[in-house]
Formats: sequence, structure tokens, C-alpha cells
Amino acid sequence: MPATHHAEHVGSLLRPPELLQARQARERGEMSGEELAKLEDDAALAAIGLQREAGIEVFTDGEVRRATWMAGLLESLGGVVPVEPPSTAWFRNDGEEVAPEETSFDMVAANGRLTQKTNLTAIEADFLVRHAPGPCKITMMSSSMGNLLWRPDLSREVYPTPAHLLRDLVALRIKEIEGLLERGVGWIQLDSLSYNFVIDPDFRGRLLGPDAPGPESLLDMTVSIDAELVRAAKRMNPEVTVGMHICRGNNRSAWMSQGGYEPVAERLFGEVPVDRFLLEYDTERAGGFEPLRFVPHGTTVVLGLVSSKVPRLEPQDELRRRIDEAATYVPLENLAISPQCGFASTARGNLLTVDEQRRKLAHVVETAAMVWG
Repeated sequence: MPATHHAEHVGSLLRPPELLQARQARERGEMSGEELAKLEDDAALAAIGLQREAGIEVFTDGEVRRATWMAGLLESLGGVVPVEPPSTAWFRNDGEEVAPEETSFDMVAANGRLTQKTNLTAIEADFLVRHAPGPCKITMMSSSMGNLLWRPDLSREVYPTPAHLLRDLVALRIKEIEGLLERGVGWIQLDSLSYNFVIDPDFRGRLLGPDAPGPESLLDMTVSIDAELVRAAKRMNPEVTVGMHICRGNNRSAWMSQGGYEPVAERLFGEVPVDRFLLEYDTERAGGFEPLRFVPHGTTVVLGLVSSKVPRLEPQDELRRRIDEAATYVPLENLAISPQCGFASTARGNLLTVDEQRRKLAHVVETAAMVWG
């Protein structure tokens, strides 16, 4: 049975400014790949040190080698070409819409048969297994989000429908997971945001357009793929801890969708056999805890009660009260606490300082110690 950890974080951490500058220099041809890799190693060691200082016991490399959390799709695949990202609005917590240039990121679409061009998570895993002072976690975008790679004008010749593309993508991801387990990784986290297309109909319309599949079809596809990835990991190593993270978007302290878990809860919690669900719960946008009634006995729910978007530390009395509320649906021993998402889902990161980030992580650890000992 996977170990219980009551304090966790989602994965990404703020990149050092010198690393961001070095990546730009590399793109201009002013720095070698070896020089950049050395700076990435240094940033990963700093990320590990920051987690250790804050008291976190399950380590990531801060995703410092990635341009975005979606690197498994956007940076690692062959058979794709650059395209404009899907059009969607991003909002601050106060409802202010963020300028598009601040939240822009690179996107790709399939124009050929998908291949694994670069095994980025293998590089992360080899480094973490050598350097992490405790269990290490690799985060990856779930293949269930692969429909974002399908564009009719580019993809249809090779993949007549998004479903055809997804089958190849699932096979590639299962092979990637098997490679991680062979390298000694004992903790994998799938980031699966396709549930937002069901949770938020307005978001579905904005991002997928009027010809998008209906919510039931999207939920069928997402649950089926996510469950297949989890089962593949467990077949190879029944002791591996598999988590799943779901949030409402996280880019420069902004969000893109909203709504509670009720429309997906029964199937998501009942059919995707992960050990841990890491769920956004830092604002009213994520709804209440009632959908947690569908979580199976023994599954851990990591409550994302601490915001990675703002520097303010949430009062511990408030955090403890909300944990108690969730405990009416999930036994207290099967709950944990975390930030609602990473601190840098895109390389530019959220609007916090590194010290504010450390205080947030320490706040998670201190709150967990108060509640669970």
C-alpha cells in the first residue's frame, strides 16, 4: 500500500531568472545545449533544496527543464508542428481579464504519426533518483488531453478523428510510464484537465468550439484513458503511487475555468483507480466538498486549499475548518493538504517571490503537522 503523506505539492516551482535568460540565449544560438543543461541541473538542485527546507517529503525537480507543464505533449513529441494555441480567456482572482500576451505559450498540433522525440521525463527521473533525499514524483500531462493536438486541417490525413490520435498517444504514454518505473520512480502524477470541459460548459465552448463532442462523450473518453494509464502503471509495479491532479487552470496567477466536481465526480472517483486525487479547492470556483462522497474507501484526497497564485498565507484556523468539512465525506486519515496547483505551470511563473513560495510550502507542512501530527 502506498505510504501516507499528508503534505504535498503539485510539482512546478518558480524558475530562477538566470535560467529563463539562458533558455532565451539558447534559442538565439548564443548558448550550447550542455551549458543550458548545467543550469537546469543547478535549478533542479535548488528546487530540491527548497522543498527539503520547507519540510516537503515527496520531491519533484520543480519542472525546471520544461517550458510548460504540458512538456510531454509540446516538447517531447515528433510528428507535430507549431500552431496558435487555443483561444481562451484568463482571469485573476478578482475577475480581471489578463492580457493575452502575458498568458501566451507555444502550442503544437499533429501533422504526422506521433513519435517520442525526446524522453524529457526520463531525464528528470534519472536526476531525481540520484539527488532527491526521499521519494520522488514525476508529473505528466495525461494523454486524455491529447485532443488538443488534433486540428482538422493538419491532422485529418494521418488521424481521421481525435480518437485515432489518442490511441497512439496512450501507447506512447504507457511506454513512457514503464520506462520511469524501470528507472526506479515510485510516484507518478497524471495532470488531467479535460474534466474542465464537462465541469464548465462555457469553457468547453470557448476552447473546443461549437462542434465539440458533448459532455457525456468527453467524460467517457477522459475517464477511459486515465483509467487505462493507471492500470498500466499498476500492472508493472503494484506498489507505485499514482496520483491525479485537477485544477481550473494556472498561468501567471490566472485561471481559465470554474465549477464544482459534481458533474464528473461519480465516474471520476469511482472509475479512475488512482491512490491520490490532488484537487483544487482554494476558492469558491471549485465548489464544495459534497462530490467527495463518491471517493472510494482508502483513496487519499489531497485538498488544494493553499493558493499558489497569491502570496497571502491562509489562516490556519480556516484551513483546519475546511479540512474538518471535507472529513465529513472522506475519513480524516485519508485526507492531505497541498497548494491548489504548481507555482510555475508556465516558465514565467505565478506572481510570487521564491521566498513567498517557500513560505507557502512550509505553511502546508505546518498545517499538516497540526492536523495529523
